[in-house]
Amino acid sequence: MSQQTVSRNGAKDVRVIIVEDYKLTRVGLRYALNEIENINVVAEAQNAEVGLELIKKEQPDVVLMDLGLPGINGLEATAKIKGISPNTKVIILTSHDREEEVIASLGSGASGYCLKDIDPITLSGVIKNVAKGACWIDSNVAHLALKFFPKPESIEIMNSSHNIDSKAKLTERENEVLKLLVQGKSNTQIAQELIVSVHTAKAHVCSILQKLCVDDRVQAAVKAIKEGIVSV
Repeated sequence: MSQQTVSRNGAKDVRVIIVEDYKLTRVGLRYALNEIENINVVAEAQNAEVGLELIKKEQPDVVLMDLGLPGINGLEATAKIKGISPNTKVIILTSHDREEEVIASLGSGASGYCLKDIDPITLSGVIKNVAKGACWIDSNVAHLALKFFPKPESIEIMNSSHNIDSKAKLTERENEVLKLLVQGKSNTQIAQELIVSVHTAKAHVCSILQKLCVDDRVQAAVKAIKEGIVSV
C-alpha cells in the first residue's frame, strides 16, 4: 500500500485512481489533476477489472469512475469497491445524464456524480470535498437526485405498514431481479445475469412493479434504495 504524501503547504494529498477506458481522457485527467496542489493521481486503469485490483492494492481516497466501461461496468465496480477498500469514495465521471444512471450510481454507493465537461479546477474541488465526506452532484442532474428525498406529504405513506412489508412480498428471485434493476441493468442484461429468458426477466420486473405499487423501473429503484429493500 502506498504511503500518504504531504504537499509543501503541509496538507495531505488526496490520493486518486482513475478508471476510464478512453486513454486520451484518462491521460488528460491525470496530467490536469496532478498539476493541482494536494491531488495525487497514484494509478489509472482502462477497465474495472484492472481498476479493482489497483484499488485493493492502493486503498486510494477517491476513485474517478466512468460508467461505460467494457466488461464490468462502472456501476458494478462502484458497488464492489466498499468490499475491498471501505474508506474509498467514488465519484462517477461520465457523459451520461439520464435519470436511470444517476439513481443507479447513487444506489451503488457513489458519493459524487460529475459530467465530463466539468472544469478541472472544479473537479479538483469536488475530489477534495468528497474525500472529506461530502456528497456532490452536478447541477445539470441534481434535480434527478432530488427524487431520492421524500416530499413532506409522502413521509406518512412511506412509514405505513404497506411499505414496510414490501420486502416480504417479493420472492427470492424477485429480490435478485430488483437488485440488478437498481444497478441500472436492462431486461436483457438481467436475463443474461440470471441465465433466464428475456421474457422471464420482463415478467419478474412487471411483478416487482406491481408488488411495490410503482409505475416504472426508476420508481422501483428509488423505492428499493430509500427503504432498504435491497442492499447494493
